[in-house]
Amino acid sequence: MTVASRRAARAFGLRAETLAALWLRLKGYRVLARQFRVPAGEVDIIATRFRTIVFVEVKARGDLEDALVAITPQKLRRFRFAAARWLAQNPWAADHVLRADAVYVAPRRLPRHVENVAELGFG
Repeated sequence: MTVASRRAARAFGLRAETLAALWLRLKGYRVLARQFRVPAGEVDIIATRFRTIVFVEVKARGDLEDALVAITPQKLRRFRFAAARWLAQNPWAADHVLRADAVYVAPRRLPRHVENVAELGFG
C-alpha cells in the first residue's frame, strides 16, 4: 500500500466516522468521544442516549454488504479492550446499560446503524 493510498483510506475512514456521528446525533444520541485509542485498541465513537452508553465501531467500504462483514474477531478483541479502558476512566458510566453497536457506511447509501453487534463481555 502506497503512502497516497493509505492517506486516501484514512480520509475515507474519517469521513465515514463523521457521517456515522452525525447519523447517531440525528437518532438522538450524544457523542461523548471519537477515536478513543489505547495502545491495544480503539473505539471509533462512544455515545449515550437515555441510560445507555454505546461503543460504536464504524466500518466503511465501497459496498454496504462488504462493510457488514468487516468486523473480525481480532478487531472485536481490541474494541472490547478499549471500551473497558474507557469505562475504567469514566466510572460514572458503570450504572448505565452498555452496548456494542456498529455503523456501516458506503458511498451513496444511508448509514446503517446496527445495535448489539457483539457482546462486550463486561458490564
